[in-house]
Amino acid sequence: MRGGTVAVVGGSIAGCAFASAAARGGADEVVVLERTPGGLEDRGVGLCIQNDRYAELEAAGHLDGGIAWHRLTRRRWLVKDGSDLGRLMWDQPFPFRSYHWGLLWSALRERTPDTVAYRLGATVAGVTAEPGRARVRLESGAGEEYDLVVGADGYRSVVRDAVCPGVRPHYAGYVCWRGSFPAERLEALGRPAAAWSGTDAVTVGFPGGHCVLYRIPGPGSDGPVVNWVLFAAPPDTALELDDPTSVPPGAVTDELTQHLGLLAEQHLPPYWAGVIALTPAERTFVQPIYDLETPRRATGRLLLAGDAATVVRPHATSGAAKALQDAHSFESAWQQSDSWQDLLAGYESARGDVGRALVSLGRRLGRAQVERTPDWTSMDTRLMTPWWEQQLDGTGGFGGHPL
Repeated sequence: MRGGTVAVVGGSIAGCAFASAAARGGADEVVVLERTPGGLEDRGVGLCIQNDRYAELEAAGHLDGGIAWHRLTRRRWLVKDGSDLGRLMWDQPFPFRSYHWGLLWSALRERTPDTVAYRLGATVAGVTAEPGRARVRLESGAGEEYDLVVGADGYRSVVRDAVCPGVRPHYAGYVCWRGSFPAERLEALGRPAAAWSGTDAVTVGFPGGHCVLYRIPGPGSDGPVVNWVLFAAPPDTALELDDPTSVPPGAVTDELTQHLGLLAEQHLPPYWAGVIALTPAERTFVQPIYDLETPRRATGRLLLAGDAATVVRPHATSGAAKALQDAHSFESAWQQSDSWQDLLAGYESARGDVGRALVSLGRRLGRAQVERTPDWTSMDTRLMTPWWEQQLDGTGGFGGHPL
């Protein structure tokens, strides 16, 4: 199939990937409608892509080795035991590449074909599916028509409201605190570099949560960056979550800041509590954890992509891979279709069940690692291996399912 006009609502990772896929597919016009007036906000957070998923996406043309990345090989599970670093519960293979969100997005944005019109400050207020077309209503009041509208506008998607009315992300009952800072600051902790190998991801378990720490590439020539994520329930009075939201850097309340410090002091070995304490306030934010599965990804001439279609808890380590795999399936369906109806049906068939399976996996991992944590002090390799396999339940979906 060739020709037609496509609007992509949202210009983040999924948006750039879908715009590129539509352009390569031969669309006459591809427009990205991004609500932010300037560059997308970069909070310096990290993400990981499993090595096999990266190889598939590289072969499909969605990633390449020129995008800055950091090599991870092992995941060391620790628990507080009175020592500085904690007791090793399990040394798990962890064949992943870590990325800096901002650097990955910038690379995908730069690789978007010049034929794509990337419009900043274009806030979409609503979309409707009409016979043989889709209509976009901008906040400015203007209306535009396209052959296809792709909702790549994240977990608060406007397009999803039209595809699946009333379907909204579900709050899991806990949050994560996130932070990052240049790895050179670790010298202030007074331990040799060997205390934490650069290729190790570290997970510290504690009652009601855990903390994950790993390195990601730094911008420019600044060297690697420490990236950490701590999952736990917030104080009862700390958040009002009427709508899906996050608490950006600079807006984290004293109550949330103090609770993070209390969690680190009580539950993390001294070295890892020190890592958290090195993080400046302007590099710390809070993200409530949600998940979402939709009954469908398409209706009429509307299609959902990335987190607009499925929100998976971060424990599955699949977010970026999921968005890029969605784009790959979209492009494959485009190449194999003779009509828009065939395109949307092929995409739904390829990604619907996979997305719902990832949501289910994220929930199981969240229950096991936050909501119903084991007695970490009793865990060792003999117990950790079957515990982990029980969460995966034979899905093989940790890091994303194979294409």
